[in-house]
Amino acid sequence: MTQNPRYIVISDAEHALPYSKGLMASSIMATGLPPARAFHVAERIEERLRRGGVPEISRAELSELAREVLVEEVGQRYADSFVKWQVVNRIDRPLIILIGGATGVGKSTVATQLAARLGITRIIPTDAIREVMRSMFSEELMPTLHTSSFDADHLVRHPLPRNADPVIIGYREQAAAVAVGAEALVRRAVAENTDLILEGAHLVPGFMDPAEFTDAFVVQFIITCDDADAHRSHFLARAHDNRSRPSERYLEFFDNIRKIQRYVKSLALERNVPIVPSYSLDATLAQVIELVVSRAMEGIPSRNGQAGPRPGPQEPVEERKRPSQRILEASARRTHDR
Repeated sequence: MTQNPRYIVISDAEHALPYSKGLMASSIMATGLPPARAFHVAERIEERLRRGGVPEISRAELSELAREVLVEEVGQRYADSFVKWQVVNRIDRPLIILIGGATGVGKSTVATQLAARLGITRIIPTDAIREVMRSMFSEELMPTLHTSSFDADHLVRHPLPRNADPVIIGYREQAAAVAVGAEALVRRAVAENTDLILEGAHLVPGFMDPAEFTDAFVVQFIITCDDADAHRSHFLARAHDNRSRPSERYLEFFDNIRKIQRYVKSLALERNVPIVPSYSLDATLAQVIELVVSRAMEGIPSRNGQAGPRPGPQEPVEERKRPSQRILEASARRTHDR
């Protein structure tokens, strides 16, 4: 009779730690699964290990088993995403995520949840960059820095070019100034080999070139809220949760905000920057995580020197076994050898 181990040890060349459902769930959340479902999968993995009486397992074997359980519990798409994220995680390059979009589309919420699921600890809003720059440059010197991105039209210097829209001109002037500070933060993160999420209305497609940062995985996208009523409701909900941000000011300039969204979206389409619609947090996060992992995989050099994932060696068909079967056999051999 197989004896259930008191705890299961995950071993590699340097360390040995007990299996943790919480840590496994965190890894699985990088596939886009919500926390509760990710923890359910982590529990199923532990059950499989205990049922097989496995006292010790390597990290590679555990990853294989996790992929198998993901296929069974939630489907192939999440299993593939898990495998891709494991590959990206092993590459010693920082992950830089740039989240743009108009005011009130949900950038901060997505950034916070994305950071939690991918294990990224540094999130910086571009409004913080603008606040620092405001303390350095007076209103006389850089007037458009001293107001909101959707309310910069009244500070634009005149005369304007013929047919120019002052709302877009003011927004562009502010975004161009903030982009200088944003680019400096990205360079610092790359130099420190630190993952970073930058989010804000000032991350305009074309104002910063991700291709310049060859020593990092840089993923840029914008979030949109195409339904005007849903967009308007975001400000009402935010005012309810945070009384320091009343909805009246945003709703007063709602037409400007929608105009800026159309402009940013047009730039994204022009420069092939992905556009992620915001309609359901879980659905949006799943789409964002799939985008981040896929774009990062594209940046991994393959064996022929081109971008793309490295294909692993293929086993002969007759030698392929379910990961759980191989794990039990390997565990039995290790126990026997001792």
